[in-house]
Amino acid sequence: MPVDHVHPVSFDPTVAEHDHYEPAPREGRAFRIGIGGPVGSGKTALVAALCRALGDEVNLAVVTNDIYTTEDADFLRRAGVLDAERIEAVQTGACPHTAIRDDITANLDAVERLEERFPGLDLVIIESGGDNLTAVFSRGLADSQVFVVDVAGGDKVPRKGGPGVTTADLLVINKIDIAHLVGADMDVMTSDAHRMRGELPVITQSLVDTPDAPDVADWVRKQLV
Repeated sequence: MPVDHVHPVSFDPTVAEHDHYEPAPREGRAFRIGIGGPVGSGKTALVAALCRALGDEVNLAVVTNDIYTTEDADFLRRAGVLDAERIEAVQTGACPHTAIRDDITANLDAVERLEERFPGLDLVIIESGGDNLTAVFSRGLADSQVFVVDVAGGDKVPRKGGPGVTTADLLVINKIDIAHLVGADMDVMTSDAHRMRGELPVITQSLVDTPDAPDVADWVRKQLV
């Protein structure tokens, strides 16, 4: 039977899937920052940089998420950016967004273990496993979210939108030192990012040139005030 009418599928890039969890009260607990983004965008390297930048001034700990391994936690421990006991690993066993948005129990348990182990924590950084542009943290898990993309994905990534790009509290465009090698136009990438995000902040960085991620570290400090 011929199709008389074609109904295009529309997607509002500012809307994430329904969050089943209410924001948790912050009184008496550590502030939680979620770091998400695609595979290989540099999330773990950013977490390591923040630990180096903030570790001497902020009482912090880290939760990492991997599907089947503890690879990211092991990387941080080997790098020596924090005491090993301050790093908890969650193995999601499924797509990473399930553990940061759909069923956050395992991550909440990991945060609780860290808070019991280190009373008075100021900050827990929760790193998602690599996911796609729709991956956002439940506000029941993370008080603020950083979304990381990198230039190797192409300068088209910001304008593709998706809740990760458009609604995260901070967007980080990573690995700008290799933009010329992969043909990414940084003017296009940054202007598209600002257009998609409105007033929400965008930071461009190279952890080769600035290993301690000073701009992101300053943004984190402001969240803790």
